[in-house]
Amino acid sequence: MDKKTLMPFGRGSAPSRSHEDTFLSLRREMDQLFDSFTRGWGLPTLASGDTFLSPRVDIAETDAGLEMTADLPGIDPKAIELELDDDVLTLRAERKSEHEEKDDKRRYHLTERSTGTYMRAFTLPFTPDRDKITADFDKGVLKVKVPRSPDQPKATKRIEIHPAA
Repeated sequence: MDKKTLMPFGRGSAPSRSHEDTFLSLRREMDQLFDSFTRGWGLPTLASGDTFLSPRVDIAETDAGLEMTADLPGIDPKAIELELDDDVLTLRAERKSEHEEKDDKRRYHLTERSTGTYMRAFTLPFTPDRDKITADFDKGVLKVKVPRSPDQPKATKRIEIHPAA
């Protein structure tokens, strides 16, 4: 079987103009659907030019508490917020970048900007020792340690279930 028969757009090596238009129209409709669905959540929408990103996070519960590592490449440490509200740990960060090119000989000036908001929230499975939480940021990696409260039991308690008589 040759590659031309496997093309989803019919014969030839490129999609036809009508298929291209259909795809772009579908893409716009999907963007509008997601924008309308998330409106009111306080999240940036696709129409605003911003993006809402979910950073890669590794979480491990240990005997001492919880350890979290989040990848935040290209983020200024001053643009990172870490907040504990009751038992919910929330990580927010904002990335802004700007690229500018100018060439007077060719008579053009190009400026591109992009912004993105990172956000993740986690419900802690234990009561934290709020005064001993630490966070370090190095080379685009945030490391957070949330120790258990000394009052918090560390082991799981098995509860016996008695059958009805």
